[in-house]
Amino acid sequence: MDVERARQVKQQYVNTLLAKRNVVACGVGYKESGGVMTDELCVVVSVEKKVPLAQLTEADMVPQAVDDVKTDVLETGLITAWQAPTQKWRPAPGGVSIGHINITAGTLGCLVLKGGELFILSNNHVLADSNLGKKGDPIIQPGKHDGGTLADKIATLEEFVRIDFGTSPTTCSTAKAVEELLNAIAKGIGSGHRMMSYQESEGENRVDAALARPLSLDLVERRILNIGVPKGSRKATLGTNVKKSGRTTGFTTGRITQIDATVQVSYGSAGTATFTDQFVAGGMSSGGDSGSAVLDEEDYVVGLLFAGSQNTTIINPIQFVLDALGIAIAT
Repeated sequence: MDVERARQVKQQYVNTLLAKRNVVACGVGYKESGGVMTDELCVVVSVEKKVPLAQLTEADMVPQAVDDVKTDVLETGLITAWQAPTQKWRPAPGGVSIGHINITAGTLGCLVLKGGELFILSNNHVLADSNLGKKGDPIIQPGKHDGGTLADKIATLEEFVRIDFGTSPTTCSTAKAVEELLNAIAKGIGSGHRMMSYQESEGENRVDAALARPLSLDLVERRILNIGVPKGSRKATLGTNVKKSGRTTGFTTGRITQIDATVQVSYGSAGTATFTDQFVAGGMSSGGDSGSAVLDEEDYVVGLLFAGSQNTTIINPIQFVLDALGIAIAT
């Protein structure tokens, strides 16, 4: 069986599998037997926790195969957007603590080029506070959790790809008018809270990504800590060996174990978002590593790390990020 056939079957059954209790992700990978990875392609079904079959209804049981493709059930725990070297760096390389002034801390991924200008690349939930940020907001290094304050401002938020939680800002004129009226009342009584109207949307995402504009180019550098300067970007495949440098776990390595994965990611109080066509690797990250650039063995960027669990790392394929923001990796 080839990868394309496995991808077709996974895509056909992904919604049915994700609807089952405990299932948090579904992708294409190699089947494991006795803890050893085989060369047999399968649909990997990730569950928050494995439970005895006797405790599952028939509808919640994962079948041994879908069509002609076997399944493999993997316990990953709840998959969450990671957010948590933590010192102040000037110039700041990729791999160090950074964040929007209102979040804890994430990781500076790498520098990118857009329209001939250099920008910092990381996640939306790191640089844009999970859609709540506004262009021009302060970005600090290190992040707040690591002692950063406004005095450590290194950049400002430039733009971000909105995360779709199944709702999007409404374009209805009536709803917008009500929103403006209530916000005017809130401002008049001294409230710092603001209301935004939303409408239902498709709720699928491919990237968790944002850009920040450095206050000065001498505050940042193209090098990624413990890795070096990226050579560019290219596509990863199933089995590609990868590495990253992140704020919490530093330099770690892993392997792409699933491709074309559909993953439900918890963003805490912001909600749960569905991501499609993602890479999955092993447990090479932890909270605070979000935003790390993921590179192959030859130092080409292949992805942007944004979520994970105790034994799983979720990665945006880098081409989706480059296309969404209109950028190129700075080399």
